[in-house]
Amino acid sequence: MLLEDLVSQAKNQQVKPVIAVAEAGDQEVMESVLRAYKEGIAHFILFGNEQVISDWLEKNTNDPTPGIEIVPTNTATAAIEAVKAVHEGKADILMKGLVSTSVLLKAVLNKEFGLRTGKVLSHVAAFEVKGYNRLIFVTDAAMNINPDLNQKSQILQNAIDFVQQTGVDQPKTAVLAAVENVNPAMQATLDAASLTVMNLRNQITGGIVEGPLALDNAISMEAAAHKGIAGKVAGKADILLVPTIETGNILYKSLIYFARAKVGAVICGAKAPIVLTSRADSSESKYLSIALAVKSVITDKKL
Repeated sequence: MLLEDLVSQAKNQQVKPVIAVAEAGDQEVMESVLRAYKEGIAHFILFGNEQVISDWLEKNTNDPTPGIEIVPTNTATAAIEAVKAVHEGKADILMKGLVSTSVLLKAVLNKEFGLRTGKVLSHVAAFEVKGYNRLIFVTDAAMNINPDLNQKSQILQNAIDFVQQTGVDQPKTAVLAAVENVNPAMQATLDAASLTVMNLRNQITGGIVEGPLALDNAISMEAAAHKGIAGKVAGKADILLVPTIETGNILYKSLIYFARAKVGAVICGAKAPIVLTSRADSSESKYLSIALAVKSVITDKKL
């Protein structure tokens, strides 16, 4: 399954999820929103400057947009109102617009109206890389800086649950490190071995977990065979669990800029998916992230 397959499935639903966008008055955000709306992927509630948003829509489409509602808010309250819309069931998905990540997450974690579940929030990115007939999911490249074993287990469970919602049964996870052997001097290898055992004992469920694995052994069957590494995951990983945010960030950007990979990304662990993309991400990536979130909601809620 590739991103175009997820987009196709998102389009073919009769009931459209509603996405609340916090501070929608951004060129690339609006481009992705309008494209997703026109293609029948979702309906939207846009929070922000009503004049800016309505002027942009009027300039960029001649068609009526009854499935796009504009709610006038200022920058200080846009995140709060968008989160409240999801909390109150008016929307199914939250999306970041022209608002800082810290401001949005502060609203998400609000005890009164937020979207907390008690789980760790984590970032899952789905990459379509030329030469691979499947999506490669990377976690966590944006949220957790230096997660400990407990946090990694929650990040991994979030990813497995999410990848299952995209249509992958029993996703295979490679817990990445610099080497394939457990080395007491390298914490990433110790955590990888522990996560593997936790999976075997059903403390992490829904997928197959193996590690430590270096990146080449995780995604290349030839590299795994050359090094004599066997198993159900080696060379066939669906999910790559990185040890730190630095590793994830570099891998994420390497795939985009060197490999020219397509990507969609979502924050998991809240009561609803959160489309939280970088300011540098293209409108295409934002659009694919919308489709990815919609597909997960369709599967989860059977819309």
